[in-house]
Amino acid sequence: MANEASMMIYTPPSETPEPGPAYLASTRFLDCASEPLQRFAREATAGEASPVGKAVKLFYAVRDGWRYDPFAMRLDPQQYVASNILAADRGYCIPKAILLAAAARGAGIAAAIGLSDVVNHLTTEKLKARMGGKTYFMHHGYAVLHLDGQWVKAAPAFNIELCRRFGVHPTEFDGRSDALFQEYDALDRRHMEYVKHHGMWSDFPYEKVNADFRAFYPPSTYGEDDPGERFEDGTPVR
Repeated sequence: MANEASMMIYTPPSETPEPGPAYLASTRFLDCASEPLQRFAREATAGEASPVGKAVKLFYAVRDGWRYDPFAMRLDPQQYVASNILAADRGYCIPKAILLAAAARGAGIAAAIGLSDVVNHLTTEKLKARMGGKTYFMHHGYAVLHLDGQWVKAAPAFNIELCRRFGVHPTEFDGRSDALFQEYDALDRRHMEYVKHHGMWSDFPYEKVNADFRAFYPPSTYGEDDPGERFEDGTPVR
């Protein structure tokens, strides 16, 4: 089913995508044919021959190589282009998912972008205020990789240092099972609730996300002002 942009394929949450060239192609946002992405994919998967092994290496390279930073949320489409994300040192869930999906394609692994709404109990006082008091995170992003004949979800958002700082279980990926956020933290406190799945796309559906964010969040959520602290240094909301 075409959606928003020409040739973009949308798969509703009750279905799974049909693997094909669209999930290996270089696109507006998943620009996997760019030299920086090709080089990153080669270097991150060095020594691995199997697609599963390559996917696992890419997952950890993205999870821990880019600091999770929700204060970096912006609505400039250029900030969602994989090669631009690669050149940064931080990002929130959607850019990190885009980077993983594009790098996977660069390594010859079919990949899509998945979006779900979550209630996020891992937030800080400053981020909650910036988001207008909301803990409902619309369009949490993750990569969906086609490995050994099945689609597997992989959320590389929270880097290991952040998990240790906030006492949450890091998301681990073996290339065979979904790697999504854990429901409870290390002290059995509610951590993350997936409340709505939106489906999967063959490219990042920027127009949809941009419109939905503008309708749901106050402008301060994606403002250019300096928050005055790193997310991991803030006061957690419990």
